[in-house]
Amino acid sequence: MSNQENGSLPDFILPDSLYTETIREVHSAVEHDWDSLRQSACQTAAGRALWKHVIHDPLAELLAGETYLKKLYEKIKKDILNNAKEISGVIIAVRTLWFDKGIEAALTSFDGGGAQVVILGAGMDTRAYRLSCLKDSNMFEVDFPEVLQMKTTIVEAATETTDEQKHQLMMAKSLNRVAADLREKDWLEKLQESGLNLNTNTVWVLEGILYYLSHSNAMEVLKIIANNCTSAHTVLLADFMNKQSTTMSSSNFHFYSDYPDELLPSLGFSDVKLSQIGDPDAHFGLLHDPLNLFNKLRNLPRSLQTHPDDGTPCCRLYLLQASGEPPNKTIL
Repeated sequence: MSNQENGSLPDFILPDSLYTETIREVHSAVEHDWDSLRQSACQTAAGRALWKHVIHDPLAELLAGETYLKKLYEKIKKDILNNAKEISGVIIAVRTLWFDKGIEAALTSFDGGGAQVVILGAGMDTRAYRLSCLKDSNMFEVDFPEVLQMKTTIVEAATETTDEQKHQLMMAKSLNRVAADLREKDWLEKLQESGLNLNTNTVWVLEGILYYLSHSNAMEVLKIIANNCTSAHTVLLADFMNKQSTTMSSSNFHFYSDYPDELLPSLGFSDVKLSQIGDPDAHFGLLHDPLNLFNKLRNLPRSLQTHPDDGTPCCRLYLLQASGEPPNKTIL
């Protein structure tokens, strides 16, 4: 895609590999058998694919599929023709780049030794294949079994399935895909059975997942991470919707926090840093217009639920970085 933010229409040429029998069969199942929660993984991949001028993700088009690529392309085309101040997909682009940067910074902060990166609700995430900073890190991806199987099938098709070619494509030291449901209580146990070591420096990545969970499930996930931080260095990277954002799709979005920078310390996290889309560390040159929605919201108190100028909901996405602390030890 060319420069959407400069008002240029994107190039849109679907790769021939999208039309192979394997890829078409996989995406037919996605469209007909998956619910909206699982399909959101392909929608996110479409965003990364169509913002490829800022996100290098060679697998994104295949993981997104023709249907979601075309849908997002039409939205982007309409936005550009209408001179919209925000172009569709820009939130996915900024969010992806923020998490990329956060993972690299977290790994750099560790004092040597092996490190682990755990992606909860991994969906079509391909960081194990595209981030060179993961070369010394063991990766763990957690998601529904059918989501992980779909991704495995497509990645194998893209790399022609030979072990040598997979190794050449892989950036991370290792990759373990863990089939688990974050709404159940056994996902951490399954991670440990797959090799996760709670005594090793770990980056927990919760990108685009918490708000799909119920309040109790999301809180339980955060508490499990907080309670299992050991003396090893632990970094949490997560995004949170505020209450108004969940109204955009009440059937899909559930958990919210208007003040996640206060919530995380109450659970035991420290060194909490909050950013909003459009902040200096969360725009990546993609949000120049001071009148776009994100820049307008940044200048308003976070307590406001509706914009004073036009009465529209103040829908915010918060990007949070935090450190874990060892649980309190009881002295007998």
